[in-house]
Amino acid sequence: MFELKLKGLADSTEQWEDLDKMKKVFWFRKTPISEYVSEHWKEDDFFGSQFLNGTNPNVIQRCTTLPPNFPVTDEMVQPFLEDGSSLATEMKEGNIFICDYKRLEGVPTRVVNGKPLPLTAALCLFYKNPEDNLTPIAIQLEQQPSQQNPIYLPSDSEHDWLLAKMFVRNADFIEHQNSYNLLGTHLLAEAFAMATLRSLPIMHPLHKLLIPHFRYTLPVNTISREILFGPEEGLIKDTTLGLEGLKELLKRAHSEITYSSLCLPENIVARGLESIPNFYYREDGLKLWNIINSFVQGMVEHFYSSDSEVSRDSELQDWIHEIFIHGFLGNGKSGIPQRFDTVKEVIKFITMVIFTVSAQHSAVSMGQFDYCSWVPNSPIFLCKAPPTTKGCSSMSTIFETLPDVGSTVRGMASTWLLSKKYSDFIPLGSYPNQYFDETDGYFDVTKQMMKHFQAELSYLSESITERNSTFTPPYNYLNPAEMENSVSM
Repeated sequence: MFELKLKGLADSTEQWEDLDKMKKVFWFRKTPISEYVSEHWKEDDFFGSQFLNGTNPNVIQRCTTLPPNFPVTDEMVQPFLEDGSSLATEMKEGNIFICDYKRLEGVPTRVVNGKPLPLTAALCLFYKNPEDNLTPIAIQLEQQPSQQNPIYLPSDSEHDWLLAKMFVRNADFIEHQNSYNLLGTHLLAEAFAMATLRSLPIMHPLHKLLIPHFRYTLPVNTISREILFGPEEGLIKDTTLGLEGLKELLKRAHSEITYSSLCLPENIVARGLESIPNFYYREDGLKLWNIINSFVQGMVEHFYSSDSEVSRDSELQDWIHEIFIHGFLGNGKSGIPQRFDTVKEVIKFITMVIFTVSAQHSAVSMGQFDYCSWVPNSPIFLCKAPPTTKGCSSMSTIFETLPDVGSTVRGMASTWLLSKKYSDFIPLGSYPNQYFDETDGYFDVTKQMMKHFQAELSYLSESITERNSTFTPPYNYLNPAEMENSVSM
């Protein structure tokens, strides 16, 4: 930020007039992927790939029936499908996918110069083409169809189509930062950590198993609150949502969290994404889930030899009850267990906890600078409402819609900070502090299980590194060697 102030950029309220100038903001702070994004952000194939392997692979799902409020017709999209095909045929064959940002509808936004910033509850339809690329084929920027809310198509003017995609990316950025990163990893990790500290004594074997996965979580979240909501609203002043909008979105997103959605194998099936190709978040994530699950199973079955031991463990019951009440506000519809009656239930839940605070956090956090520092690709906010008619947009319209210079560079600086690792980075599976020792009866067995866990993670890391050498941009966000053991940034 000091550098940006010296350059006269951090406080600038001027609008951009040249994208090349934006590339020079951080001329020595860049990554190969951030460079790739700045060169390819306009391309439809790259746009589609981000919803699978970018910072937010959590929204897209298979579309088997069009929502009634998204009246896309064959006539509109047939030019973008395989010759002789139809929308119904492609949906039946599992080649149509959708991102629906309906949760954003009506969320209040920050007021700038007397007007609320625009936030679109967009719908975007994708087609998995014969080349296995995922490409957008229709975009509607508001939930209710009307003449003032046209459906944009790749055949529209270059600037109309680009602007529509920018509004979708802005909606995705808002959901990613707030619903999936802040709430879905940071705040859930805090609930898990607090319940562990309050309910499981330090000699409890599950306390020893879990506590390395909460390193720095409470300090990071406390500092983040100060940075986000500090004097004059902190960093939140450079986003679409003000404090009221953020609270409303978190409230909505929290009410929709389910136990199933937090368990990756069930999440993937529920969204119909079992077979879509080139989905590396799914491929790496499921392997990682299974490795973590196998490790947890060995540890938990060593601690509890029978279901009755689980039922009788009052501290364990207090722990899950605290998570249910304080982490999920006692919402029975969430499917979060209120107590444990079997060893199997404990294994599944602890697998979910460790996956959430390590793998899922890495998936939604590690690539923020890569994909979000180039602000036209992931706008932190947009200044101008979307057009209500086609054919009226130009490059000038796009510059008028993008954030001003100061907001843009401050957003770039934030993503740089949020993507950095601590100097004392501890990767998943590393346990430098020995919580199990010779006096507790678990030492030899747990030590062997940890070694096996680390070996399995190392094999996965090697396979990911080898795969990544064959294509661009690589997907490295679920590489165990690069993944923090806890939510620590």
